[in-house]
Amino acid sequence: MGFNLKQYGIEVETIHRNSSVPVLYELGLRLEKGTAISSVGALMTYSGEKTGRSPKDKRVVKNPRSANNIDWGDINIELDEYTYMVNRERAVDYLNIKEHLYVVDAFAGWDPKYRLKVRIVCTRAYHALFMQNMLIMPTAEELENFGEPDYVIFNAGGFKANSFTSSMTSKTSVDVNLEKKEIVILGTEYAGEMKKGIFSIMNYLMPLEGVMPMHCSANVGEEGDVTILFGLSGTGKTTLSADPKRKLIGDDEHCWTDEGTFNIEGGCYAKAIDLSAEKEPDIFNAIKFGTVLENVGFDPNTRVVDYSDVSFTQNTRASYPINYIENVQLPCVAGHPKNIIFLTCDAFGVLPPVSKLTPEQASYHFISGYTAKVAGTEMGVTEPEATFSACFGAAFMMWHPNKYAELLAEKIKEHGATAWLVNTGWSGGAYGIGNRMKLKYTRAMIDAIHNGSFENVDYVTDEGFGFQIPTSCPNVPSEILVPENTWANKAEYEKTKVKLISLFQKNFKKFESGVNPEILEAGPKEVVNS
Repeated sequence: MGFNLKQYGIEVETIHRNSSVPVLYELGLRLEKGTAISSVGALMTYSGEKTGRSPKDKRVVKNPRSANNIDWGDINIELDEYTYMVNRERAVDYLNIKEHLYVVDAFAGWDPKYRLKVRIVCTRAYHALFMQNMLIMPTAEELENFGEPDYVIFNAGGFKANSFTSSMTSKTSVDVNLEKKEIVILGTEYAGEMKKGIFSIMNYLMPLEGVMPMHCSANVGEEGDVTILFGLSGTGKTTLSADPKRKLIGDDEHCWTDEGTFNIEGGCYAKAIDLSAEKEPDIFNAIKFGTVLENVGFDPNTRVVDYSDVSFTQNTRASYPINYIENVQLPCVAGHPKNIIFLTCDAFGVLPPVSKLTPEQASYHFISGYTAKVAGTEMGVTEPEATFSACFGAAFMMWHPNKYAELLAEKIKEHGATAWLVNTGWSGGAYGIGNRMKLKYTRAMIDAIHNGSFENVDYVTDEGFGFQIPTSCPNVPSEILVPENTWANKAEYEKTKVKLISLFQKNFKKFESGVNPEILEAGPKEVVNS
């Protein structure tokens, strides 16, 4: 008897399980509208109406066994078991009307001790290929002995949720049920929902085992020294982790265990907007046969991709197996992090380009998850906008941020890691006055962190933030290291700094009751001018 899904109430007989790339290409091209092959052999697909995640439509089933562990609120929105079952039945009914289905059975997590067996049930070749890229694919022998999965995703994204169902805010619903070990997707065909659904599950499960899940990139040097880089979108997390002198462990999701670091994923999901061979050669060269290109524009005759085309979405993406990157650590497992880098793009021009943090300051900045975006396109608006996302990935965190911050602080202290704050944003004034930090200077500062150049230099303590700023760095003009020195108008600098400190303090108020006093004490203080 062949493979079937009858235990889930799914009677469809034709199931493509862990199909080869050519088979998925053929099925996608034949059956899925708008699918095409690019001039370099990538599969170009469209995700439909939704071209990004729908965080407001994510729900977590409230169950007595896990309810006390979850940080309920705007991110983890509760759903009752009955409504979950209504959505699940809707998904199963939709899957049952299909002539064929795709199943991906694969692993999340490169460390066998912590890996999850995940099963994806979906209706599109695009979704199957995407998840075969993003997960760790089993060998033929591992697949034969796969057994029952730990978690199942029912992706019925081509069918909308019933908006009259209680707790629904739209026709999209992404429901996580920790007790049934399932995720149900309705009303969105954006593939990233599956990837981040698994990450959310790992974010719940890993702290129960004393493991720190992290929304970060990671790489390793020739001496085995690991660096992890946290950062929100636009701060340089993917760009800076692709370092020709170091091997890539992964670009987005990792865990820190008692043994070291491992990547959760088997592939990369890179932004493709304005991608070029000059700026990001590693990513550019990874786009070939087997890569999924999502929502990109292309020449209808030559099939050459136009990476500057944002007519469909600004969130164009490329999904490829990690071994498509040349300089990669396989398997994606390494030792304990020696350096932890928090990347921020400070459009206020206040934070130094590099500074050293105490473990408590590291926890504070980790919980804050700060970056600043350049103001929108409205006429006359030049004021930068601060963005805070707890743990540099609030949308995927299931516990209170303090749980992750405590784990991070423990790991930093136990393994003697050094934490750094690196500002890839503005210098010499806020956006509109100052200039964006040159990438070559940021790379030189990260090189200095890696080769120990900051071990024997003088530091100054920042008044207000309290972190340590090195006063010299190879291949970087020393005058740009202390922000105040780069501003022509010192009074304006002080005023902007006071404003940024108050934004940090205001954001942190919501965490105060659940956070250790020493972390609270490590936050920025108002500067009292004598």
